[in-house]
Amino acid sequence: MNFANPDLSTPAGWMPLVFLGLMGLSLLIYVVLDGYDLGVGLLMLGASDAHKDQMVASIGPFWDANETWLVLGVGILLVAFPKAHGLILQALYLPVALMLLGLMLRGVAFDFRVKAPAEWKPFWNGSFIFGSALAALSQGWMLARYITGFAEGPGYTAFALLIALALAAAYAMLGAGWLIMKMDGAVQALAVQRAKLAWPAVVLGLAGVSLMTPWVSATVSERWFRMPELIALLPIPLMTALSLLALRAMLNSHRVRGKLCWLPFALMVAVMLLGALGLAYSLYPYVLIDRLTVWQAAAAPKSLTVILWGVLVTLPAILVYTWFAYRVFWGKSSELRYA
Repeated sequence: MNFANPDLSTPAGWMPLVFLGLMGLSLLIYVVLDGYDLGVGLLMLGASDAHKDQMVASIGPFWDANETWLVLGVGILLVAFPKAHGLILQALYLPVALMLLGLMLRGVAFDFRVKAPAEWKPFWNGSFIFGSALAALSQGWMLARYITGFAEGPGYTAFALLIALALAAAYAMLGAGWLIMKMDGAVQALAVQRAKLAWPAVVLGLAGVSLMTPWVSATVSERWFRMPELIALLPIPLMTALSLLALRAMLNSHRVRGKLCWLPFALMVAVMLLGALGLAYSLYPYVLIDRLTVWQAAAAPKSLTVILWGVLVTLPAILVYTWFAYRVFWGKSSELRYA
């Protein structure tokens, strides 16, 4: 097969693109959905016990189902791009292990914080917050290492640290938007305050990432700063900036605690979608930047055909389950109850 100019009319040409799109969609949905519940975990730091209970109640029906999208995205990477997953996971063993440790700690703490004796509740609340922070920072670190093709050096380490902090701030903003939308009263007011604190960190993080990414990656720099692509791509940063400004303006409006309570969350989701669009443009057609294209990393067409049938069954089931869960628990959050 001609990897430089593949024939997209053949299964070997178009099927890898289908799986790349499915993997990207799964991971994007995961970042938005699990991002807000990781953010709620981060925002529990410094809140009262009563507020912590209400915050956990707002994500109770959704948080474990949200992680299903991570399983689907990573599963597609493992089976559809076998030449890439070994290289990627080999370079990310430690942050992957830390992320899984954080997610498991959250799962244990979620149940034990209520069922354990009262004197242990602060410990499990702290474990929930720590697990949320560990998972968020690990994901940001992995994203930075992936974007730079796992290049080594002090500059790349600083870049990974910046993206880890920026992603955690973005998750905190998503979590604040979720709480503004789902809660009333004191917790909603607290979420507005926390959103105002998170907003500068999100802006500085996005600005830093936007400036440093072309510096650490020649491929990304060449993609974004050549003409006429530069003009065509301007709507992405402009729409991101407008969304962030509108989000900050909403936080000063009394309407954010009324009929427009959904708008901060929607605007932050728009920022995440625009960021994902820019990242997809920067990386395409690579699965591993500058090393493996989507066609070089893909499994054989016959294997992809079998995998596609499995995805065609799994993906609609997850979509329907997710839609049903959010439909049932739509509206303001109620008191958390454990069976």
